[in-house]
Amino acid sequence: MNGTSQARLGVLMGIGAYTIWGLLPLFIRAMAPLFPTAILAQRVVWSLLIIVLLAFVLRRWPAALAALRQPRILLALVASTLLIAANWLLYIYAINSGHALQASLGYFINPLLNIVLGMIFFGERLGRMETGAVLLAGVGVLALAIYQGSIPYIPLGLAASFGLYGLVRKKIALGPVEGLLIETGLLAPFAAIWLLTMPQLAPGATPPAFWLLVLSGVATTMPLLLFAGAANRIRYSDLGLLQYIGPTLQMLIAIHVFGEPLLPIHLLSFGLIWAGLALYVAATLHRSRMVLSPPE
Repeated sequence: MNGTSQARLGVLMGIGAYTIWGLLPLFIRAMAPLFPTAILAQRVVWSLLIIVLLAFVLRRWPAALAALRQPRILLALVASTLLIAANWLLYIYAINSGHALQASLGYFINPLLNIVLGMIFFGERLGRMETGAVLLAGVGVLALAIYQGSIPYIPLGLAASFGLYGLVRKKIALGPVEGLLIETGLLAPFAAIWLLTMPQLAPGATPPAFWLLVLSGVATTMPLLLFAGAANRIRYSDLGLLQYIGPTLQMLIAIHVFGEPLLPIHLLSFGLIWAGLALYVAATLHRSRMVLSPPE
């Protein structure tokens, strides 16, 4: 497969990942009777079962074992495991505690954070328009922080944890199946102990259907595999062009399904971040035209 085909496949994988993540609040809310830690543990255990089966089918076990024998890659995977676990737990808490709108804000910030990370770690140069995009997003976050009187830890925590997770995974360039196999394998013992020893839901609450628990593995595994595949095929900063699909769907669900109020400060903060995203999209399209234009 040539470079153009790889890039096209990466774009399609990115669209798929962010669409699934955009609809994920509906699934997490359906599991709301469980405590956030129990939802996280269920996601880890069922994800491991799915990814183990997938690794056998795709014959990725040798690659996973080879990665485990390399201390640098193993250490990086420990870091990515901690980051994705923190991201999952904070996201579950945000959705089921009535902060889905703030969660969507975090993923609107994330694409612009990717730009900064791409510049710092991959030497991806920023033009004036990209710099302006990042500054606009920063002002949007600052406005929300001033209004709340505190650091907006939910959006910033989600943006930082997932941005750094993607960075680590791109740095080691490990295949999506073997990478997720090792990550869930590292988390699974802790998840199993938690499910066996800790309360899972409040007294009197009705547990979610068993099929929802099984489906939690699919809902967790599929977008991460698609995301890892996309990150290995397209520029890291270009993931920002696709990532706003997820938070847009999340925002619409928060307002129109969960009934969370859209306050003026949200409009201001979202507006500034959207302006930054629009500026970045315009800059990227302009750069693409410059590259494709034949020399005179």
